Amino acid sequence: MRRPESLFPSDAALPLMTDLYELTMAAGYYLHGKREKVAFEAFIRTLPANRSFMLAAGLEQAIQGILDLRFDDQSIGYLRSLPQFAKLPTEFFEYLRSFRFRGDVWAIPEGTAVFANEPLVRVEAELIEAQILETYLLTCLNLQTLVASKAARINLAARGRPVVDFGARRAHGPQAGLLAARASIIGGCTGTSNVAAARVLGVPAVGTMAHSWVMAFADEPAAFAAYADVFPKHTVCLIDTYDTLRGAEIAARVLKDQLAGVRLDSGNLLDLSRRVRVILDENGCRHAKIFVSSDLNEFVIDELLQAGAPIDSFGVGTDMVTSKDAPALSVIYKLVARQEADGRWAALIKRSPDKATLGQRKQVWRHHSDDGRAGGDVVGLADEQRPGDPLLQLYVRAGKLVRQLPDVRQIAERARAQVQSLPEAARELRGTYRYPVEVSPALQQAQPQSSLTAGA
Repeated sequence: MRRPESLFPSDAALPLMTDLYELTMAAGYYLHGKREKVAFEAFIRTLPANRSFMLAAGLEQAIQGILDLRFDDQSIGYLRSLPQFAKLPTEFFEYLRSFRFRGDVWAIPEGTAVFANEPLVRVEAELIEAQILETYLLTCLNLQTLVASKAARINLAARGRPVVDFGARRAHGPQAGLLAARASIIGGCTGTSNVAAARVLGVPAVGTMAHSWVMAFADEPAAFAAYADVFPKHTVCLIDTYDTLRGAEIAARVLKDQLAGVRLDSGNLLDLSRRVRVILDENGCRHAKIFVSSDLNEFVIDELLQAGAPIDSFGVGTDMVTSKDAPALSVIYKLVARQEADGRWAALIKRSPDKATLGQRKQVWRHHSDDGRAGGDVVGLADEQRPGDPLLQLYVRAGKLVRQLPDVRQIAERARAQVQSLPEAARELRGTYRYPVEVSPALQQAQPQSSLTAGA
């Protein structure tokens, strides 16, 4: 009987974590001798509904994949078995065998607030090297930027109350759950229920109990007492298995000072949280916190707290790790420039209706007011000299990492500061505010006028 195979990308699978046309184009470029140096840029085409900003995320995994990319015998053997590659000369596969990324990578640091049509990443390398990165790079940036931005919105709604990632079981697969947990921490979450993610990221692992624990015992008093016996200092009881209010009374009566908190996972959370708070207080458990889950998102949390719900913290799953209201992000990767024989860079553009691009290598400058508020961005030529803070930083030079990658806690702190620096209107959950992003006159003038110079 054949054993099941893991679909998690191993080092051997990494070079094949791409779309086929990236590899067919690589073969075509190689055989036609197209080895010129080019620049590609990844950017968000449009922001999702109700989003006035996004948080850049996923760069660490993207850079790791770029630096680790190798074609081993197994991956080359598979490619040679495909009909598209059957008649290609051996020299192309020898090229793949020796493939290493030797170019440069510029990027906006993770945790930075970003907006539509600003380059998140710029890759400068030989055409094949830059092209072959596209699918993997976009996979890293799309998911984590989407989830980190959703998590930031949820944490804004929570008004400083702790939010925990509860989404592992709702993520689109185990690996997506790990990446979503990382992105949730970047967006402001204080911990995760995903134990593997907690270990790797060095963040708190958080959890209570399931309804099955309560149902496995004769009654709620026995279930709560048994849990407290095993975890005396971390007893948070799930009280809505049968009757929420009675569950609150039992937890307070049985556990008293051992009761760290109660969790509500169903029903009218506003009414129940109010009534449970009274029950806990009247039974000598003023110290016990109320933790709430149950299909939460930023809008539900905002409404609960506006109504004065006495809720201390939130567990958010499905809506956060899938960004349920806007489950896809349009990060794209486009060829923007080619280096000529004299060393100058020529702009390459795409003129497709509704999908036209700006050519040339770019930088983004952010202006701040005297109080530190972000006041607007300018997208200009990479070698322009402009006022403001340049956002894209050099991370990889000639295939070597040249900038220290921060850990997830440092990224989360940057993200918190970035969100707080935005205009208040940009932080509104249902706002239509558009942060000002301008294109410099020099960049506008650098665009080619003839369609004969347009890039694909």
